[in-house]
Amino acid sequence: MTTVAHSGGRLWQARWPYLFLLPTAVLYGLYTLWPIAASWWYSFVSWSGFEGDKQFVGLQNYREVLADPLFWNSFGVTMLFMVVTVPLRVALGLAVALLLNHPRLPFQRLFRTAFFLPVVTTTAIVGVVMQFVFDPSDGPVAEVLHGAGAPGIDFLGSPDAALWTVVVVHTWKWVGVTMIYWLAALQTVPRDVLEAATVDGATGWQSFRHVTVPMLIPFFVIITLLTIEQNLQVFDLVMTMTGGGPYYATEVIELYIYRWAFAATVPELGFASAAAVVLGLVLLVVGVGQLVGVRAARRAAGGDA
Repeated sequence: MTTVAHSGGRLWQARWPYLFLLPTAVLYGLYTLWPIAASWWYSFVSWSGFEGDKQFVGLQNYREVLADPLFWNSFGVTMLFMVVTVPLRVALGLAVALLLNHPRLPFQRLFRTAFFLPVVTTTAIVGVVMQFVFDPSDGPVAEVLHGAGAPGIDFLGSPDAALWTVVVVHTWKWVGVTMIYWLAALQTVPRDVLEAATVDGATGWQSFRHVTVPMLIPFFVIITLLTIEQNLQVFDLVMTMTGGGPYYATEVIELYIYRWAFAATVPELGFASAAAVVLGLVLLVVGVGQLVGVRAARRAAGGDA
């Protein structure tokens, strides 16, 4: 009884931090935890979102989702997008970080700010601006191609080019985040070890290959997993640039869910919720992989698992 009273007294003394955290906790519960729980429930019912009655259908929504060719198309687009953009972001971010981490490079802060500026720009604004940039009639890219005598390309209207255009824009916008990760990782490489390698006659490439790379491997695992998780969430950019078109060529899973939940003539909230749960399970697998990868990286770095 004394222990309970003592714990209650300590909790009362620390009431102010909890009181200030209460609004955030309430909003997180209302706008994050509750929608997640509701989505799981809706995935087992047939409901358009407008009717009062919800008909329980069990696993029927999941069977229909997994039998829909357009779902697998969106799943394939999402996986292709991830497989292409993750290596691009990781490799390009490392290259930029190595360049900006060079001690003799002037205006380092200016260049770092320039590379990171697209990250803080609203994604929806970037998508709208890129629609103008890649406009096939009078956009800047079209003008450059016409001036060079090259044939015009409808970058956002062609099924063969639209996804790759989104890949380029996405990489340009978010590579600054990966660059920051790599810059933080490069700060952990002891400068005296690199100087010792130089004294021993190692070239810049040899120092990078035999000294820097082994020390960056744990960070490579973490950065890659973080990038995979981020690249699975590209709804806003794809929505504003292509809307999932043309002919579903850029429809990622998030857009597939949005289309069935809000953009369909007759919305199917239960069906969309089932697709959302499937996406959530994919993200869960990625999250578990991230946890395992982080622990493996810590063990490789000599830390505690």
